[in-house]
Amino acid sequence: MTTTAPVGVAPPVPGLADVHGLRLDERVAVRYAELPPQERRGADALLEHFGDLATYTAAELAALAGVSKATMSRLFRDLGFEDFTQVRDHVRGLRQHGVPVALGDAPDLDAHAATEAAAVRAAVTGLAAHLDAVADLLAHAPRVLVVGLRSSYPVALHLRQQLTQVRPHVTLLPQPGQSWSEDVVDLSPQDAVVLVAFRRRPPGVRALAERLRAGGTPVVLLADPTAQALAAHATWWLECPVQARGAFDSYAAASSVVAALADAVLARRGRTGEQRVAAIDSAYRTLGEVEAR
Repeated sequence: MTTTAPVGVAPPVPGLADVHGLRLDERVAVRYAELPPQERRGADALLEHFGDLATYTAAELAALAGVSKATMSRLFRDLGFEDFTQVRDHVRGLRQHGVPVALGDAPDLDAHAATEAAAVRAAVTGLAAHLDAVADLLAHAPRVLVVGLRSSYPVALHLRQQLTQVRPHVTLLPQPGQSWSEDVVDLSPQDAVVLVAFRRRPPGVRALAERLRAGGTPVVLLADPTAQALAAHATWWLECPVQARGAFDSYAAASSVVAALADAVLARRGRTGEQRVAAIDSAYRTLGEVEAR
């Protein structure tokens, strides 16, 4: 018996996992390993320009990816779309990639809480596979740089604040009004960088990751699923979902990973870490920086 796909939906591609019903970034994640190299380049371009796909034509995307228009057309079909028009319609219908879209209705708080819990669970489960190696690195590297721009900056700031309580020489980049080249040029393979890079990343983030990899500096990437291409330049990828039910991204999963990671670093610092925590707490009280208990 022969089956046909519904009108407006590309038929399933033989040999590839079914992706119908998934978001574009999820489709790329599911099929990325199965795609030919040229189509992977096209998929990277889709993710890198996810937030403004509607402003491009298929030919322009092909040029950005450095592939042919025919390759992009095959990629669209492999991702479950008939053509690029359908891709753009799909993207316009998503409240994601950091673009807030007013819902109009009162939020369903129970559903919101369930979505947050699922995101935290997924992030922590992923962290478990890398926790020992990443915590050892961040506990013992001579220097740790934490990098974050745009919406990634608050997460990077929080991680730096936690790590600096248990170990010295933790730097947040970029500093206000500054670039990061002056700080990364002296990094060595013994140092460590935590690159916080959630979606809607500036183009310079990828260039930085490529330079760090070329220099042999270990990179811990803390990012959402759209960082598939960026992860190729990282030593470890701690994947944190940010997709929420509402108009705005949620960083609950990222905050949970930061807390768990800081705990693990403190455990590995041992007595030295505990002494630093005590010294900082004493300084808080001496300088009146926190309210009295």
